[in-house]
Amino acid sequence: MNKFPSYDTVQRVRKMYPSGTHVELIEMDDPYTDMPPGLRGMVGWVDDIATVHIFWENGSRLGALYGIDRIRKIND
Repeated sequence: MNKFPSYDTVQRVRKMYPSGTHVELIEMDDPYTDMPPGLRGMVGWVDDIATVHIFWENGSRLGALYGIDRIRKIND
């Protein structure tokens, strides 16, 4: 069974979160990092498995994993 997002899904995520989009973290499923809800950042890019790579305001560059982590667009 293929666990990777389809090509169409990756393209949809890239369209939804283009480089430079400002986002806010809703939830991140990573017990090894301190990424609190409400943390803001700017999208750098979306990779081929739909991970949204973000430059967070706390200095982290951790990506938001498609289907696992939750982010939302914000207007500054």
